[in-house]
Amino acid sequence: MAQDYYELLGVPKNATASDIKKAYRKLAMKYHPDQNPGDAAAEAKFKEVGEAYEVLSDDQKRAAYDRYGHAAFKQGAGAASPAGGPFHDPFDIFREVFGGAAGAGAGGSIFDEIFGNPGAGGARRRDASGRQRGSDLRYDLPISLEEAAFGCNKLIEIEKYDTCETCTGAGSPSGGMKPCTTCGGAGQVVSSKGFFHVQQTCPSCRGTGGVLSDPCRTCAGDGRTLQRARIKFKVPAGIREGQRLRSPGNGEAGFRGGPHGDLHVVIHIKEHELFERDGDDLHCEFPVPLDKAALGGEIEVPTLEGKKTIKIPAGTQGGTTVRVANGGILGYGNKEKGSLYLHVQVEVPTKLNQAQRDKLQAFIASLEDKNQPVRRSFLDRAKAFFG
Repeated sequence: MAQDYYELLGVPKNATASDIKKAYRKLAMKYHPDQNPGDAAAEAKFKEVGEAYEVLSDDQKRAAYDRYGHAAFKQGAGAASPAGGPFHDPFDIFREVFGGAAGAGAGGSIFDEIFGNPGAGGARRRDASGRQRGSDLRYDLPISLEEAAFGCNKLIEIEKYDTCETCTGAGSPSGGMKPCTTCGGAGQVVSSKGFFHVQQTCPSCRGTGGVLSDPCRTCAGDGRTLQRARIKFKVPAGIREGQRLRSPGNGEAGFRGGPHGDLHVVIHIKEHELFERDGDDLHCEFPVPLDKAALGGEIEVPTLEGKKTIKIPAGTQGGTTVRVANGGILGYGNKEKGSLYLHVQVEVPTKLNQAQRDKLQAFIASLEDKNQPVRRSFLDRAKAFFG
């Protein structure tokens, strides 16, 4: 039985969308094939995590899953698929798990055989020569926060079925066809079991009614062979976690000269050492020296574009949030940058000699209550609580 999606991501059933995204991003980076070359178990885990996130990150799919479990996504279960979005094929994620991605045979995955391939470019169509559109492919690309903020050019290398160089995709040097002897040219075969008669697509001609008279020796008539491809594309500035880029025609080659599928690149943003992104805003835990917090003054803070000088008000308390306008990211399609939020942590000296301790104690003793508003407020609330 398939593992529960919440257990797979390590989150409770009442987890927020943000918790689910954080859990998925951590696991996706851990099991990504680039981080675990040749590890089949890690690759399988990566696909399972992606399947879980695909469902739990979508409100409609998550509601259906919470009610019906894995049965919600079986054909006929009645689960609604959300309108819009980069992908319109509700079986894409299952196709990746069951063989519809790179390395799938000419017949595609089990879902393609049963339901067809209604992804980008329409269903799998065959003409009399057996031509068929190639499968779409998915590639998960990890990038840095800086690359996401400013955009970048990427070159990826993938293994996929591409046009056979020997027959240029035709599947045969001459292109000659002859009637299929299995189905007699009908394209369908009928099997009988007692009173039942089942009509199926002919396995020899794949429903075309004809077979190649002289199939290509290199590709055995498929018109494509497994090859490595290098693909360049541009990642736009301001792209967010989970967004998808479509590269038309860079999917798998079609069967016997059919059109190529598309490549869909899913963006995953690596964790940053200093900043955490929230939409177009950035957040940073920022230590402030004790003297600057007490007396105020100018201080240098980090941004994605370099250092910036800001003013810290006198009497700044730990836990205070300081907003730096235009210190965030210029989101894709936006006209204004987000903000940088500095969450102040007042830095308290950890090692004092005796002379320093005596001076600090004398200084604290000289303070009046009005100079300790946070402590005074707490004591007043505590007094009221205890009566």
